[in-house]
Amino acid sequence: MFRQTRTRTLAALAVLGLAAGCSSAPDADTTTAARETSSEASPAAGSPFWVDPASPAAQQVQRWEQQGRERDARLLKLIADRPAAIWPSAERPEPKIREATAAAAREGRTAVFVAYDIPHRDCGQHSAGGAYGADAYRDWIDRFARAIDDSEALVVLEPDAVAHIVDGCTPGEYHAERERMLSEAIVRLKRQPRTKVYLDAGNPAWIRESWKLVEPLKRAGVANADGFALNVSNFQTDETTKEYGRRLSEDLGGKHFVVDTSRNGNGPLDGDPSQAWCNPPGRALGTPPTKDTGDPLVDAYLWIKRPGESDGQCRGGPSAGQWWADYALALARNSSAP
Repeated sequence: MFRQTRTRTLAALAVLGLAAGCSSAPDADTTTAARETSSEASPAAGSPFWVDPASPAAQQVQRWEQQGRERDARLLKLIADRPAAIWPSAERPEPKIREATAAAAREGRTAVFVAYDIPHRDCGQHSAGGAYGADAYRDWIDRFARAIDDSEALVVLEPDAVAHIVDGCTPGEYHAERERMLSEAIVRLKRQPRTKVYLDAGNPAWIRESWKLVEPLKRAGVANADGFALNVSNFQTDETTKEYGRRLSEDLGGKHFVVDTSRNGNGPLDGDPSQAWCNPPGRALGTPPTKDTGDPLVDAYLWIKRPGESDGQCRGGPSAGQWWADYALALARNSSAP
């Protein structure tokens, strides 16, 4: 999902696999990461965001510990012990939202969610689906918002939706309706007193001229949002993304933004950018989630894409959003994150 073009010629690249990332040969970074994650203090200690104790990564750590794979389990805690966004289901978003917000409230933290159910989602590609129509989407957003209630929450709204308008992937007859749905969704979510909303705006390698996003974002109601989100499920570096975000912010009257740093530790895969978005090998975890960004325009670094969940059936991966333990372990092995 979250591609830069509609090109689907991925089969030839599947042979690349994850051999380099999955090697069990010891190296300096791996030893350091394993030693650091074995300390008693959780990497999420002091984080303002909630960590899901039942995430696929946490369950995988438990399985590997039971199997005696203690070194791999320690490495995977680089993912399991850090906060990542919750993507509530299209069918019944309420149970997971209520569970997460209640648990976060008990810990004095913020639950992070992704609202991802726009009609004609992902142009029928790896993450195809979405609500049946505008009325169904309005109902889903209303249930999503009511489940948050008065809890403290941060919502990243509809990855891809605006960028796919700009790149032409979403047919023109759907543009106005989509922008109207997004605008209404922002207003509805902002009725919840402690909910922040960031409308997705793609990534620097996708819509390279940021000015092309400005009017669609405005029509989609970004003025009523807390800001916009960048690099969701992508691999662009922090600096590249922030430079792009600053330009976009200037054109949007100073709007703030958040950055997905979940898998950008090694930046994007070299080569054809149309192929680089889907389960690229050799990637690494990025900056851990924090509000302490050192940049007045960047409200937070977040792990919006859940590290270890597949981008789609490419390079040997399972369906989009499905847990892929080998890829997760490769991200952790390649990471020098503390």
